[in-house]
Amino acid sequence: MRKVLKYCITVLLLQSFTTSIYAQSPEIKVDLKQEIADMKPVWAWFGYDEPNYTYMKDGKKLLSEIAALSKVPVYVRTHSLLVTGDGVAALKWGSTNAYTEDSNGNPIYNWRIVDSIFDTYVSRGMKPLAQIGFMPEALSTHPVPYRHYWKPGDPYTDIITGWAYPPKDYDKWRNLVYEWVKHSVERYGQKEVESWYWEVWNEPNGHYWKGTREEFFKMYDYAADGLKKALPTAKIGGINIAGTRGKGAQEWTNDFIKHCISGFNYATGKTGSPMDAILFHAKGSPKLVDGAVRMDMAPQLNDIQTGFKLTMSYPETKDLPIIIGESDPEGCAACGMATNPENAYRNGTMYSSYTAASFARKYILADQTKANFLGAVSWSFEFEDQPWFYGFRDLATNGVDKPVLNVFRMFGMMSGKRLNVTSNRMYPIEEVLKSSIRGDQSDIGALASKDAKSAAVMIWNYHDADKTGPMEIVNVAIENIPSKKVTLTIYLIDKENSNSYEVWKKMGSPKNPTQQQIDTLEKSGKLKSISTRKIKITDGKTAVQVQMERQAVALIKLDL
Repeated sequence: MRKVLKYCITVLLLQSFTTSIYAQSPEIKVDLKQEIADMKPVWAWFGYDEPNYTYMKDGKKLLSEIAALSKVPVYVRTHSLLVTGDGVAALKWGSTNAYTEDSNGNPIYNWRIVDSIFDTYVSRGMKPLAQIGFMPEALSTHPVPYRHYWKPGDPYTDIITGWAYPPKDYDKWRNLVYEWVKHSVERYGQKEVESWYWEVWNEPNGHYWKGTREEFFKMYDYAADGLKKALPTAKIGGINIAGTRGKGAQEWTNDFIKHCISGFNYATGKTGSPMDAILFHAKGSPKLVDGAVRMDMAPQLNDIQTGFKLTMSYPETKDLPIIIGESDPEGCAACGMATNPENAYRNGTMYSSYTAASFARKYILADQTKANFLGAVSWSFEFEDQPWFYGFRDLATNGVDKPVLNVFRMFGMMSGKRLNVTSNRMYPIEEVLKSSIRGDQSDIGALASKDAKSAAVMIWNYHDADKTGPMEIVNVAIENIPSKKVTLTIYLIDKENSNSYEVWKKMGSPKNPTQQQIDTLEKSGKLKSISTRKIKITDGKTAVQVQMERQAVALIKLDL
């Protein structure tokens, strides 16, 4: 009886403690002397399915904007760089025609389209996370059917055609990779290509691979051998597994790591295979509940925690850089909200606040596991010549920036050292891993950084439920400021600021906006400063108040 009573009291105390935390007015404290680690730009990685969008009008414009917002080179990953075809873009399809064969089966290499893709990156100071895949038609063991014509609403499996199969000739596959890397070194220079990362295929445990596990390892070995023969210092990794937290995905990952450490190398006959980075995927799972979107960050963060722990469990991999090859609120960028209403979060501020809150947790998980976290690819770009604000998972629509891109503009102003932050309204990582953000009140947290000339505090007011919440006054106390006078600037993303979607809706949601309307939309899509002023600092401290609606994101920047 006493044990039961003691248990009940403990439960009540815990419930009371949790309720008291989320009933408090938000208070955030930042001490500029409490450094945690380098403020790694893990956010400066982006990707997309359709490689041919890269050099199209809106693709080039968006890449220029992404490059401009970052102080460091941005890495870009895309599928289908070796797929056979005419180079015409389509949803979840791309081609470069890099490899064909003559009537006698002799290889014909054509780098024109691949070069136009990589030229677009390199000319902007960006770097490829170069995906070696998918299988050219002439090399596929099952080449027919090859070209697919998937559209939103069709079964996802319709995209899986001849490009997903193993090579019928592994020596030709190896030589294809060798010639590609050799050509890249000749075109861009050895030093430049050494700074890239290469990886083989995508989600071999999912629909993207129609061979066996051992066939995949064999394909990887031959690709890595071709790469290293062309450039021994090139960096390669894998395996960009899907659903990392799942039992099957963990088995795949463990088998891949063991193969690279001590397995039989099919290409060389020796032991082990090159592995310079570990890559895996992490996805959330939004749902439609009572007609409203409800996000779920827990699956994505559990994928990340699992991938970090797997990597740290081997002495041979614990120091390797980790790249989350796709890290998103859900899985299908080209599935718009018309066919997938659970994806209606993508146009407005729910996507931007989720991005801020989830990236902060990625840093926390890296701290806890001591993983060498290098980057997390946001699989979100743009879709050329598609309806305005269709609800794709993209950063811009028809050349107009969406609110989520402005979070990355905020990240671009954060550098130097990452700082310790305390918030009485930020959900503990353990709770988010268990059940995401489902309490009565929203998650109000912060991520902070400082360098020699500035300090920045990113704040979000996030909740899983796409429902209106109360306006909150967030009190931010900043200590140990080294200057007597600073310039204080506050940037804000909410319904009225840095939000092209709300402006478009106020226009009447035009399907074909006029040029004047487009100009207005482009301006409204930029990151907006709501306040800039010079302030005096007393005793190294200042206090800042920011009024934030639910799903808003703010950045407080101090120029020292």
